[in-house]
Amino acid sequence: VVPPVNFAMVEAGVYRSGRPSKQSLPFLSSLNLKTIIYLSSSKDLDANIQFAQDNDVTYLHFKIKENKEPFQQIDQQELAKALVQVLDVRNHPILMYSDRGKHRIGCIVGCLRKLQRWSLASIFDEYQRFSGSKIYIADQEVL
Repeated sequence: VVPPVNFAMVEAGVYRSGRPSKQSLPFLSSLNLKTIIYLSSSKDLDANIQFAQDNDVTYLHFKIKENKEPFQQIDQQELAKALVQVLDVRNHPILMYSDRGKHRIGCIVGCLRKLQRWSLASIFDEYQRFSGSKIYIADQEVL
């Protein structure tokens, strides 16, 4: 059983990762997910969409482009719509993922942490743990 890249528990019933591969779908089955959120302007893998259908999982796709400074900022309206779904406990257990599970997911998790009254230093530290050396300042401005 193989978890998706950058998989982690955000809090009880809330998970984050990069885009799952076919090899990680058995792992996702063990989570008994109710909802999957995909944050990307790209089309998802057919296997992931089929997994959601086969397992009666609500699949939500928010078309958020990767933030490639200085040319664009993350779509805050789409991010807010996704965050509303994450905050609704009726959607839990929930998995949110982007292509690599770094920047876009880091933004939505950072917004969640702000609502949980985490310090900005702790929010930025968590963001950096998943983004590695590639940190987008515009992403941190969202937080």
